[in-house]
Amino acid sequence: MDTFNVKLAIQQRVLPAYRVPFFDALAERCTGGLVIFAGQPRSDESIDMAMGLTHARWHKANNLHLGKVGQSTYTLYQPGFTGWLKQERPEGLVVEANPRYLSTPAGVRWMRAAGKPVLGWGLGAPPVNGLAGGIIKSARKRLFDQLDGLIAYSQAGAASYAAGGFDPGRIFMAPNSAAFRPRGDAPIHPPLKGRPVRVLFVGRLQERKRIDLLLQACADLPDALQPALTIVGDGPARAGLQQLAAQIYPRAAFTGALVGKDLEVQFLQADLFVLPGTGGLAVQQALTHALPVIVGQGDGSQSQLVREGNGWLIQPDDLKSLLVALREALATPTRLHQMGKESFRIARDEVNIEIMVDAFIRALNQVSQP
Repeated sequence: MDTFNVKLAIQQRVLPAYRVPFFDALAERCTGGLVIFAGQPRSDESIDMAMGLTHARWHKANNLHLGKVGQSTYTLYQPGFTGWLKQERPEGLVVEANPRYLSTPAGVRWMRAAGKPVLGWGLGAPPVNGLAGGIIKSARKRLFDQLDGLIAYSQAGAASYAAGGFDPGRIFMAPNSAAFRPRGDAPIHPPLKGRPVRVLFVGRLQERKRIDLLLQACADLPDALQPALTIVGDGPARAGLQQLAAQIYPRAAFTGALVGKDLEVQFLQADLFVLPGTGGLAVQQALTHALPVIVGQGDGSQSQLVREGNGWLIQPDDLKSLLVALREALATPTRLHQMGKESFRIARDEVNIEIMVDAFIRALNQVSQP
């Protein structure tokens, strides 16, 4: 098992809870230690933040958010970043490859002046247009020109970096994962004969997850195809969604937030997992539990998880696309369990935290060579 034999530093905007297993696993492969510089989200963001780390050290940055996350004018300043690097003196650095982070370039320059390698890590370099797009392109080029390599979440992200002019030989792909490799055989789900298909959603109940579309799509199905729908999670949209369900799909059950064995039971009793909006790494939990999936396309990393053999990629915010996928899935329920076995194989062999850590270690060692 390869290791990175010196101290590694990582810069992040925030440290969400789902990243803790990855960072702790990576820390165990960095013999010189792993230190992380990350701050807090805006107050209006629905992010489940980490409480702490077991094997890595977290320096809590004082994030200064300029604008609203997701808007074209958003920028971030993290004071003290370069000073932190001078204090920690890492032998390698990974930064979010985001030109909107105003304090990152100075830290990158300090590392480069010290002769230490720097990798960028991100979703990719999507096209940008207009006046703001020109500014972002220029800032992106200045940042990328200082990097020794780029780690992309997906093949689509890697392709976008290459299309933007970055040397393909210095682009690495680490499949974005929040779940460890499943052990043993694929779980066996209850027989489908004589009951409705059980559809499961797991995630924070917020507008961008588009659970309203899932309720509407289930209501629009013919009576014979309508599933037993279970919605696991809590959040600001819960009350409104429960009211909507009472009006159009009273067969939907809301469990609230579940963890541990209670959540495990829901995955094992389900036949199909649906994530109609954007975001939500619970889809990887669904794969490890041998469930076929219907997932809204988002940042490109979904294509690593969902193929014709194990599910359906749909347009987010599109009721028609969701309804078509649900009809196809529910009309031939006998193949759902076979598709679930393919989901399990993907989680075991292609997309998991262990593979993601391996990719980071390879990239770090490659850019560290003289």
